[in-house]
Amino acid sequence: MKSYQKLKISIIGAARSGEAAAYLAVKCGATPFVSDKSPYESISEVVDRLKLAGIEVETGKNSESVFNCDLMIVSPGVPMEAPVVVEAQKRGIRLISEVEFASSLCKGRIFAITGTNGKTTTTALLHHIFSLSGIKSFSAGNIGTAFSEIALECDENSLVALELSSFQLDLIEQFKPEGAAILNITPDHLNRYGYKIENYIASKYRIFMNQSGTDLSLYNADDPVLKAHGYKGALIEFFSTRNEVSNGTYLSGKRLVTRIAGKVVFSCDTSDLKLRGEHNYANAAAAITLALKAGVPTGIIRDGLFTFEAVEHRLEAVPSQDGIIYINDSKATNVDSVIYALKSFDAPIHLILGGIDKGNDYNLIKDLVLKNVKKIYAIGESAHKVIDFFGKLLPVEKVTSLEDCVLKGHEEANQGDVVLLSPACASFDMFRSYEHRGKVFKEAVREIAG
Repeated sequence: MKSYQKLKISIIGAARSGEAAAYLAVKCGATPFVSDKSPYESISEVVDRLKLAGIEVETGKNSESVFNCDLMIVSPGVPMEAPVVVEAQKRGIRLISEVEFASSLCKGRIFAITGTNGKTTTTALLHHIFSLSGIKSFSAGNIGTAFSEIALECDENSLVALELSSFQLDLIEQFKPEGAAILNITPDHLNRYGYKIENYIASKYRIFMNQSGTDLSLYNADDPVLKAHGYKGALIEFFSTRNEVSNGTYLSGKRLVTRIAGKVVFSCDTSDLKLRGEHNYANAAAAITLALKAGVPTGIIRDGLFTFEAVEHRLEAVPSQDGIIYINDSKATNVDSVIYALKSFDAPIHLILGGIDKGNDYNLIKDLVLKNVKKIYAIGESAHKVIDFFGKLLPVEKVTSLEDCVLKGHEEANQGDVVLLSPACASFDMFRSYEHRGKVFKEAVREIAG
């Protein structure tokens, strides 16, 4: 903490991670200054909390004051090409991410997870296993709690399950997890990376860049992008649902099996898991491998696997009384996630698609949509793209709100049909976050169909 004492730290972005970084900076004896281009009205609650804590904040702009600093922390929602970031680079200001800042102050053992899909489920499952071990443990990062909120609570024995987006990895310097995994890579956030998937891939691989010695670098052996890009890191292991691996965890029939140096060290029956589907078995395989690296006893890992429930906003069933199945899959912010969702149901689907498009290629789900979807409700900024692509293939209707989507599904779907919110897009055109979007959907279901 001494290294930050008396420093002036500018924090760009006042969302969850920016706010947490500001409080952490104060605890370190630094002087934070928070700057957010959003108008005060849209972030008033955050601004008022920061000011109450004695932290200076500006809204509606990034003024010249932000450059009067020793260090700049850039929130993950701020792109690298933002004028304030570009100008800071020109002036030679040190730029780091909130994850880098928090990790430099965290004494705990960090197990980090990234990938295009499955991050939240895998991180939540790993934390669930950690929590059953009796060791002080935390989940943080992209999963809901900013890393800066819990960094100082960790001692040398604490276990941290850390979900990381590519944005959070872009400005790391010395971040060095004891165990790290890339679950998969499919096109996502291409609007952020100049529509070049190579840039997105490079960002994901940064999770391994400081690992050494016995640090675990875990890869999905089934992912063609990872295979083509090559395996880099320290102690490299794999997980797979299609092939046996000699170091790592794989699906063998109906069993998940872990081999280390060719020797079986763990196995369990997938029929005992509450999670279902090949993608969830892959998530479980990754969590098992990381938990073993952390030294969690095999019996505890089994208990964790068998008692873990699905996470909120990921293929979450919403109770209703009208005989229609409502599914909140708001976490599905890319096309690949929608593939998993469409494969999960046999009944006809009324699909809610749209939001902020990140370079989606709807050809990837065209056949599944034609096979499983009865109607599409198009929402948000990208509604026109959804209509242009699917409009000649099946019924598509532009809808202005999630509440109206639920109402139309309630009126138009038959008993046993599925109304599925799996938007394939970011949420920020209409909502604060995918969590906010999912909660609005669930509340609408409760009011209309519950």
